[in-house]
Amino acid sequence: MAWDFSTEPEFEKKLEWMRGFVRDEVYPLEVLDTDEAGFMRAIGPLQAEVKRQKLWATHLPPELGGQGYGQVKLGLMHEIEGATIWAPIVFGNQAPDSGNSEILAEFGTEAQKKRWLYPLLDGKIRSAFSMTEPFTAGSDPTLLATTAVLDGDEWVINGHKWFSSNGMIADFLIAMVVTEPQADAYERASMILVPGDARGLNKVRNIPTMGGESERFGYGHAEILYEDVRVPKDNLLGERGQGFVIAQARLGPGRIHHCMRWLGQARRAFDMLCERSLQREAFGKKLAGHETVQNWIADSAAEMQAARLMTLHAAWVIDTQGASAARKEISLIKFFGAKVLHDVIDRAIQVHGSLGYSADMPLEEMYRHARAARMYDGPDEVHRVSVARQILAGYQPPKGAWPREHVPTRRAAAQRKFAALLEAATTDA
Repeated sequence: MAWDFSTEPEFEKKLEWMRGFVRDEVYPLEVLDTDEAGFMRAIGPLQAEVKRQKLWATHLPPELGGQGYGQVKLGLMHEIEGATIWAPIVFGNQAPDSGNSEILAEFGTEAQKKRWLYPLLDGKIRSAFSMTEPFTAGSDPTLLATTAVLDGDEWVINGHKWFSSNGMIADFLIAMVVTEPQADAYERASMILVPGDARGLNKVRNIPTMGGESERFGYGHAEILYEDVRVPKDNLLGERGQGFVIAQARLGPGRIHHCMRWLGQARRAFDMLCERSLQREAFGKKLAGHETVQNWIADSAAEMQAARLMTLHAAWVIDTQGASAARKEISLIKFFGAKVLHDVIDRAIQVHGSLGYSADMPLEEMYRHARAARMYDGPDEVHRVSVARQILAGYQPPKGAWPREHVPTRRAAAQRKFAALLEAATTDA
């Protein structure tokens, strides 16, 4: 089967505009010393320009103000946005709002869209995704303990969540909760929309993480207590017991976006690595002249190219066959891309020495954020298990005691296969 990741020249012009815009207009936001009000004033004109370029919230269909781009095109755009933490908010597709808007668009009722989706797309409200719990393994979501019980016309929610991204500032949360405790493992959970000011919703804190000070303006990962939180039964998103189906619809394409953003971040670190190697001198020559540094440059280039092609291939499979057909490809890029991101940044820090370790360069912050890539949206280990199981499903154990490629067994079979020809050859001789 042919693979085709090509895009038309008109789209390449949009990508080229994005590269210059992000470099010239968004990078400076990283070092801007201001409060949230000042920051929002600074990004307002940038968001307006993105909308004029018809590049706002491109993950959504045209009827919702997006462009209806497929995953290959979205991936190429996210590669550019990933170079800086603030590009996604400028382009209207920051997590978790982008994923939440996608599932609201696909599974939400018209009333839910009117109350939550449209204001979210306009940037008037913020959202959170509330799934992970402190006392159940995040790698096994079938263990979720937070419950929602239908009491008349209301859901009553009780439980303890954490790492609910943007939870402290969210105007609403999408909570993954158990509504069908007696059902099969993957049919127990549902998703429910919870207003951010609901009675009994206790926003405890933003959890301190390796991300550090960059998680400012309230952004971060919140600890949330649901204590007899009551919401209307119409706040159910999709059908009862459909939580895992909705989650997979959200997470599959989302992992493509993550991996392409990581490549954008890795590319920026790679650029710093190469520039410093040409600038710095040690032991009588530039660092670029030392074989070890040359190896780092070559390895980084090869790994980034491999990750990029793997991710675009996964995006192409989603575009042509659907997200369910790309399960193996998505898991492959998730753990491989996270390692590439870490390793490239690590090499860049090493080339910069103490300067790279310091906060005078963005590398130390990039390194701290890169560590989380091996955990969120499924830890490396789970994705490796998923890949291995899917690969092994295509194999059967050889019959008998020996491996299929056992040379003595093959030799005997070859002798039997060609016995008549060999006998004839002997006779003719």
